[in-house]
Amino acid sequence: MQEAGIPITYAYISDAHDEHGTSGAIHFAYGPGEAGYVQQLKEYDDAFGAFFTRLADHGINKSNTLFVFTVDEGDHFVGDSPTPAGCDGVTTPCNYNRVGEINADLRRMIRTEFGDTTAFSVHSDDAPTVYVNGTPTTPILPRTNASVRQLERESAQLSWTNPYSGAVQTDITQALADPIAEKTLHMVTADPNRTPTFTLFADPDWFFFATGGGNCATQAECAFIPARTNQSFAWNHGDIQDDIASTWVGFVGPSVRKMGEVDSVWTDHTDYRPTMLALLGLTDDYVNDGRVIVEPLYDWAVPQALRAHRETWQRLASVYKQLNATFGSFSMAVLKVSTRALASDSPGDATYATLENRIASWTLQRDALATGIKSALTNSAFHDIALNEQLAKSYIADANRLIALAESEAAGG
Repeated sequence: MQEAGIPITYAYISDAHDEHGTSGAIHFAYGPGEAGYVQQLKEYDDAFGAFFTRLADHGINKSNTLFVFTVDEGDHFVGDSPTPAGCDGVTTPCNYNRVGEINADLRRMIRTEFGDTTAFSVHSDDAPTVYVNGTPTTPILPRTNASVRQLERESAQLSWTNPYSGAVQTDITQALADPIAEKTLHMVTADPNRTPTFTLFADPDWFFFATGGGNCATQAECAFIPARTNQSFAWNHGDIQDDIASTWVGFVGPSVRKMGEVDSVWTDHTDYRPTMLALLGLTDDYVNDGRVIVEPLYDWAVPQALRAHRETWQRLASVYKQLNATFGSFSMAVLKVSTRALASDSPGDATYATLENRIASWTLQRDALATGIKSALTNSAFHDIALNEQLAKSYIADANRLIALAESEAAGG
């Protein structure tokens, strides 16, 4: 594409931690530092080196081209500790006895532990979304339904024998959200049938599915590790833990300062598109959810309207991310409150109702505030409209106040 004059290369790079083998054959999951994993990393390095050399032969390099590299999410490794102790994969290869996520049948586990036969399906995942079966006219039961609330309480209390440790694990469920908090987390779409009844964010060693079988005859029947010779999944993602949620992005190009690693700048995937558009002099016909990442950019590469109030603009952009991003401070605090609400069992479900109403109110305020901030950030970055300092400072104060409310409740009120 680059050689044909199309100045865009957009690709998904296959996971280096899986042995890719032959097309159609099962992939094999490596542990960190295993010889096969290290070898594939070396092959990836060689391939990238050849790619950049070939581009350079055509005059395409960082002096005239913007390169952006990132990943969609992080991966959490599930497996035994490596041997020998201290292996690093560089000087000493690592070996593993068992490698693989814990495969668990959530529906049968709930039925066995609590005697609850309520029918539900899940989108199989490390953080499974649960859909409680209803009637033909109400395919998904409402969140306040007694069966739904009971399932949520049981999910919060779920315990099972961990096949790695051999001990009963009582913290398998690490967070819960129903449609109220799912809206905060931007998990609710225009199609109500896609909105999960609730979402169970699990310990990242576990991967849940759901079958229609009866009780588990043994603990191992419903939670197990596949044999290493047939293990193709050992790297979990799609959850809330830091090794999954925290990723990286690299920008290289004529407009980008060489800064090395800058982990003090908080961004997420929604920011990459507006940043690239701003650098390329392009404008969308809609308002992006992200913001231009100005921190690593030269002043001459940033629009004048944005430069005029750069310090305030960066403060506003920073607090906007903590307010509106799925992994921002506000959303993570709300998730803690939601978990407490869904696990509660107070008379008349009063605690649940109170906390859910607070979350719903906060989210309405958040959405209104985020809309105003997005408009201000977009206008200054793309439409040559200078930032209103007083309005921006008001937005910053309101956002910090709302985040503080959620964090206070998350800490126990």
